[in-house]
Amino acid sequence: GNKMLALALQSRSAEEFSVDAHPGAVIKHAVLLDHASGIVVGETAAIGHHCYILHGVTLGATGKANVFERHPKVGNRVKIGAGSMILGNIPIADGAVVGASAIVTVPVAEGETVVGINRILDVSAK
Repeated sequence: GNKMLALALQSRSAEEFSVDAHPGAVIKHAVLLDHASGIVVGETAAIGHHCYILHGVTLGATGKANVFERHPKVGNRVKIGAGSMILGNIPIADGAVVGASAIVTVPVAEGETVVGINRILDVSAK
């Protein structure tokens, strides 16, 4: 039925566009996958509306066994830089920015910017 069709479409699009978005992932409207190459979206991941995601981004799991909700939940209007990895069942709140090549395994609050390995920038230092 529908599950087989969804898996077939996912497989074909991964082949054609180098984007692997699991059919179980929730992706809202107006999401821009800029350059769309090498993007991976796990089964329990969620992406809010008006997000901007560059190439080489992974919304993945940490490999913990026996955990169903194992992928990130990305809020609305989030920008995710090229080559970044967001791993685990963590929230990336509305308006957050994930810098290029960042590795994120901690929650990111609304409007915050994260770079490097879990380094949340201090906006008061501006």
